[in-house]
Amino acid sequence: MSDFKQLQVWQRAHALTLAVYHATNAFPREEAYGLTGQIRRSAASVPANIAEGCGRGSNAELARFLRNPLGSSNELEYHLLLAHDLQLLSPQDHNRLLPELVEVRRMLTGLIQSLTRTQSRKAS
Repeated sequence: MSDFKQLQVWQRAHALTLAVYHATNAFPREEAYGLTGQIRRSAASVPANIAEGCGRGSNAELARFLRNPLGSSNELEYHLLLAHDLQLLSPQDHNRLLPELVEVRRMLTGLIQSLTRTQSRKAS
């Protein structure tokens, strides 16, 4: 699986990252190296790790690598909650981004399970 751009989960994760960048544009300047940077890094980490996993050469390695963006998605969820609770992220943006994040995580989990099942069948 070498062309990560063909994966729907990567496409959704990339769109989520773009939306996160747009939503954080209005954050205060003093947060540029704080919460803004943390949110953007954790968001960008999801599609970046999917892309990296696709270049690893085997489905088993891809499945292993896809666990990294799962962790980043949990980190992003917390950062979005924190930004919302600090009133840096509007309730509308939070309510728009969170379901997208949940969907990306669901898709990642499904892909990991599919790759793991395929690997198990090959081993038996």
